[in-house]
Amino acid sequence: MAASAGVDFPDGAGGANLDVSWIHGSEAAKYNTDPDIQVHAYDEHTYILRQNMAVHYEAPFMFLLFGGSRALLLDTGATPDPRFFPLRRTVDAIIDSWLARQQHPGDYGLLVLHTHSHTDHTAADGQFADRPDTVIVGAKRDAAWPYFGFADEPESVGEVDLGGRVLDCLATPGHHEAAVTYYDRYSGILLTGDTIYPGRLYVFDWPGFVRSIDRLAEWCARRPVTYLLGCHIEMTTTPGVDYPAGWSYQPDEPPLQLTTEHLRQVQATLKAHNLQPGRYALPQMIITPAG
Repeated sequence: MAASAGVDFPDGAGGANLDVSWIHGSEAAKYNTDPDIQVHAYDEHTYILRQNMAVHYEAPFMFLLFGGSRALLLDTGATPDPRFFPLRRTVDAIIDSWLARQQHPGDYGLLVLHTHSHTDHTAADGQFADRPDTVIVGAKRDAAWPYFGFADEPESVGEVDLGGRVLDCLATPGHHEAAVTYYDRYSGILLTGDTIYPGRLYVFDWPGFVRSIDRLAEWCARRPVTYLLGCHIEMTTTPGVDYPAGWSYQPDEPPLQLTTEHLRQVQATLKAHNLQPGRYALPQMIITPAG
């Protein structure tokens, strides 16, 4: 894939800007004046999007990463209807602006991937179904894992090349059988979906979750990791205290970003309880069996 003129994506060179106040809903929907989708530029080639809680209480985060040949949209949010959740229009506007700034020569594609197939991460896939130069990879295991090469070798590491910007892809089941974690070599960000984030870590497959946490800890020990970015915030700023499930107003949220130390905390907590299922509250996460 040809890189665009004047754009380089050296490993570990991404700048960081997470000085952001995320939209967090409203006490009354009629008073909500926040946008349906909040857009934050982490750096000039990396965007973080958050769905407004007034549109859907899950308020998932999505990620738009630019390479030389195509962009990657990771997850598509919780609402399919573009009248209430104009994801494609928002993404197209960001892409058009980026292409203009880069003076990109020629065609430019969009790849849509997912962290897993729960509907709050896939609902707006249909908005991109007829978009030109767009590839949508299904989020369910029978579609996603063969794409990455995990179907026959679940411990393998897949690669997605956006044109000079490469992401490493790891199968990380536990929260969901099709879960995938992405490591962006350029920014050093580990995109962890619902496997680890500041909230309730629902575990459907306990042995799978234990293995995935160990694998991610091993991965991070050998590479520079700037942040772990998951797809939700469900905690309050009080350590170990979360917002009620289904809550659509969260005025006292902690930051989205976690670090490798938080990953080690999860790993240590699991080991301290002999890897047995249970509800374990950490300052910024709550591990809990699900299903």
